[in-house]
Amino acid sequence: MTQVLPAQENREVVLKIRGLKKVFNPGKKGEVRAIDNISFDIYKGETLGLVGESGSGKSTTGRSIIKLESITSGEVTYKGQDISKLNNKQEVLKFRKSMQMIFQDPFASLNPRIPVKTIIGDALRLHKICSTDAEVTQRVNELLDIVGINRSYANRYPTEFSGGQCQRIGIARALCVQPDFIIADECLSALDVSIQAQIVNLLIKLRKERAITYLFIAHDLSMVKYISDRIAVMKDGKILELADADELYNRPLHPYTISLLSASPLTDLHKEKQRKRIDYDTSTHKYPEGTVAGMYEILPGHWVYCSAAEVLKYQQQALSASDMGN
Repeated sequence: MTQVLPAQENREVVLKIRGLKKVFNPGKKGEVRAIDNISFDIYKGETLGLVGESGSGKSTTGRSIIKLESITSGEVTYKGQDISKLNNKQEVLKFRKSMQMIFQDPFASLNPRIPVKTIIGDALRLHKICSTDAEVTQRVNELLDIVGINRSYANRYPTEFSGGQCQRIGIARALCVQPDFIIADECLSALDVSIQAQIVNLLIKLRKERAITYLFIAHDLSMVKYISDRIAVMKDGKILELADADELYNRPLHPYTISLLSASPLTDLHKEKQRKRIDYDTSTHKYPEGTVAGMYEILPGHWVYCSAAEVLKYQQQALSASDMGN
């Protein structure tokens, strides 16, 4: 079932995903449905958080959107254009310029044999943003200033930097082509907590200054709430819940979301000691053969993956949560 989510009024849809599937080793013993028929929209200027445990399909979703993975079926439409129909070099270059990715491993994403100035400068030349060495040097210095790296480090190699510094360089490389859309793929997971906060604040600052749209992929729920406008929860290749960030945290409906939030650490030690962890019953989204399941809007803007027979149950659950909140 491909569920079409209606666009919110007066908001421009930048990225539209419909019925996206990615299957590895199809038809073989080791077949893996990394992405299993998901649909969602991302609006201009917003940050959509995509969360879930390792192996849920988050990174594969990001890589499929930016054409680093081929898709099995479905549609990815960016700015009104189906990305599967981008064939010639110029079209692909234009797409790459508009959409960039910040990778999970800050060390593996940078060539250790190439200095920072060249890592960023080559992209500037490829996309014809700069033509002379002087222009490249000036632009690289400006980008290093933006991400908080000393200009004098431009000729250094990635191996001479810390993980946080390498991630900042990765952000500078993504920003250098002036993208409209950035996929941040677990870009905080390899960093210390204090450095994570610095990187998140930098991303928020850049979003405000440059009106960048983000797909923020992570498993740290507290950090995702801080940076995201809306959050999608993913497991086993499916999106199980999608809602505004505050709505999702204050009124989670799907059992998996409830389980995730119950395991997310709290800063209040007294509350942390008192609360109970809630285990997720994996049979929850194993529906009997013949049952049609998909994304249903339980409340305005709050979607849950369920069967038609479960909609009323979730609506009552949401109303009950509202009453308790009051």
